[in-house]
Amino acid sequence: MSSKRIVISGMSINTPLGDTLPSFIEALLAGRSAIKRWRFFNNDDVYSKVGADLSGYDVKGKLKELDTVVEPDMYRRLKKLLPRAPFSTQLSLLLTAQAWQDAQLVYGAVDRDKIGVIVAGHNINSNYNFVNRTQFDEEPDFIDGMLALHNLDTDHAAICSELTQARGPIYTVGAACASGNVALRCAIDEIRHHDHDMVLIVGSALDMAPMDLHAMAILGAISYQSFNEAPFAASRPFDIDREGFVPAHGGAVLVVESLESAQRRGARIHAEVLGSESNADANHLPQPSAEGQTRVMTRLLKYTGVAPEQVDYVSAHATSTPLGDLTELQSIKNVFGKHAYQLKVNATKSMLGHTCWAAATVETVAAILQMNCGKLHPSINVDNLDPEIDLDVCRGRVVDKDVRIFMKNSFGFGGINAVSLFKRWEAHS
Repeated sequence: MSSKRIVISGMSINTPLGDTLPSFIEALLAGRSAIKRWRFFNNDDVYSKVGADLSGYDVKGKLKELDTVVEPDMYRRLKKLLPRAPFSTQLSLLLTAQAWQDAQLVYGAVDRDKIGVIVAGHNINSNYNFVNRTQFDEEPDFIDGMLALHNLDTDHAAICSELTQARGPIYTVGAACASGNVALRCAIDEIRHHDHDMVLIVGSALDMAPMDLHAMAILGAISYQSFNEAPFAASRPFDIDREGFVPAHGGAVLVVESLESAQRRGARIHAEVLGSESNADANHLPQPSAEGQTRVMTRLLKYTGVAPEQVDYVSAHATSTPLGDLTELQSIKNVFGKHAYQLKVNATKSMLGHTCWAAATVETVAAILQMNCGKLHPSINVDNLDPEIDLDVCRGRVVDKDVRIFMKNSFGFGGINAVSLFKRWEAHS
């Protein structure tokens, strides 16, 4: 088994709370909510009224902002690829360019044959397909002429590969809300066992269709009853009045690289990746299992050789569902025992909502930023703490915390559990 060490050498983010790393962490520490009324559709019959909406994002403005930031050749490709790409693919391109720049990558200094791209998610362009299907019903010849390509999830990987000229493996990983962590697991394998230097994990924004939102409301998975007039309060993990998750637009990119490669090119290192593990509950229904979550967290600690007492912080999946939040905290107690009461736990979704397939990647960026500034953001909207919750969930306050190792949890529809461990980078370690 390869013992090759792996690090995060680049990151980017785009959520309604911020589209740069500094603005993002500032908003998180300020406890701001990204949740508002949906703007991208107008259908009163759809039960879901609130979410974190990026549909009005200024793509042209961001492109102009990057003009003097990214390399000229990349900027020319970005300018060529952006205009005809669907909404979510546009965000993936911008995020990839930003992460490439953050990683201080220079084309002549990297072997493009040893760079891969893995997209975390599936059915990503759902609203784009929905709009084109509606157009097809009205007049088939007026659908998007590039629909045959753009409706494929692989188009995200292919277009980001073209932008970066990455010529290693490119593919998509669909694992519902656990996609980001499963993609990280694949990236680790590509570097440790297939001799690649780096992989870009693209956590693409899920372009939800109105039908998707309505279907999730009918299923009882999302919040739609109590907070239409106070959308900022709708996402409330750990609160007694939580009623379901709040869907959200948002994406992120991680540049995952071998330590040897990063050090060879003098890269700045955000964090070290200790490992990532995944398992299944053998149940296709969205019924979180403490047994499955306990197994995967225990397996990850054993595989990485990290003792429970060494973990300082858990970035919780914490979706704001009645069963899910309690199940996750019970699983944490099962795994960490008495140390669970020394851990800090927080819920990034309390501010962002649930960015779905990109959630693990988005929240990993959030957790790394928190670790590196020594402050954990509050879990907001916990007005009435569920009496069954007895761990420190950073309720309504910023917590000063020296974090050396943190765990990122993600649990997806289909009984998919995936968790990852990260360590603060210390040059002498």
